[in-house]
Amino acid sequence: MYSSPIGLRPPRHRVDPRCRRWWTAQVGLWMAGPLVVAVVLGLALSRWILLAAAGWAVATAVALVAVPRVRWATHRWEATDTAVYSRSGLFWEEWRAAPLSRVQTVDKTRGPLQRQFGLATVVVTTASSSGAVRISALDAAQAEEMADRLTLLAQDDQRDAT
Repeated sequence: MYSSPIGLRPPRHRVDPRCRRWWTAQVGLWMAGPLVVAVVLGLALSRWILLAAAGWAVATAVALVAVPRVRWATHRWEATDTAVYSRSGLFWEEWRAAPLSRVQTVDKTRGPLQRQFGLATVVVTTASSSGAVRISALDAAQAEEMADRLTLLAQDDQRDAT
């Protein structure tokens, strides 16, 4: 486990296990469109396009298996009484931390596909130009509870956020 000289450590919690099905559905939806287009064009125009479509189908099958597993292995989060942490990414790892004294808003979002799987995302916004801390693929009830808790903790923190 990584430990930095200033005490930064990986966030402790994994996202909800249902996220693997959500991520599988996302990959399927994103990759199905080009596959259908390539098959239709291949049938109408050229067998070479059908060959490319077959290659895309193999890539889709691999992605349907690999992407959810890799994302599950790399996504972590933690919310303490002083900060919110998230980590994601495999090749371009992103570690985000937001002290509660700097929090401007705490939001819970749920897209249609997330609702199907009972998941939600908590977005913690600060004045940072790097953007918000996003914790995706949480159980919807847990996300609601976390958003409420973080909002109360941020309100109680009277330190100057400028």
